[in-house]
Amino acid sequence: FEVGSKERKLGIKGSPTREIHLVDCRIPGDRIIGAPGTGLRTALRTLDHTRPTIGAQAVGIAQGALDASIAYTKERKQFGRPIADNQAVQFMLADMAMKVEAARHLVYVAAARAERGEPNLGFITAAAKCYASDVAMSVTTDAVQLFGGAGYTRDFPVERMMRDAKITQIYEGTNQIQRVVMSRQLLKG
Repeated sequence: FEVGSKERKLGIKGSPTREIHLVDCRIPGDRIIGAPGTGLRTALRTLDHTRPTIGAQAVGIAQGALDASIAYTKERKQFGRPIADNQAVQFMLADMAMKVEAARHLVYVAAARAERGEPNLGFITAAAKCYASDVAMSVTTDAVQLFGGAGYTRDFPVERMMRDAKITQIYEGTNQIQRVVMSRQLLKG
């Protein structure tokens, strides 16, 4: 195989991404996974086990942004008082924490069901990945807002968290695809 050039990405810069090009590649018969002709079905089924991991990544990013926001709003003062004393800020933090906790529980349920090997995982794993990544994007955006102008700088971690949150809405299937997976399972009965 040949290794392609390094991608220049918006986020998750700590994880280098490169294409792998297979050149004149032969796979021995004893290395084939599943029966011939079932590759796509096998690959799609693995997503039921990997989507909760993306949900967990998203929850971690959102929790980090929430923690940073709580610390910052308690420290940052305006008019002689911490901005955390403002009810609007308190409500924002409460909403952020509520979303993170709901996402965490959905991811835990999906991961536990996948670990047990339960059937029909499509809905719960797609829902966990989709919801948690949407929460990560929402919470990190709110974190940047709470930090004000400082949140838009690289001096604080929340701008990186916001960039990192975006990929969780994209890989392992975009959130639009997750909604297709969920709706198909719902309509199938």
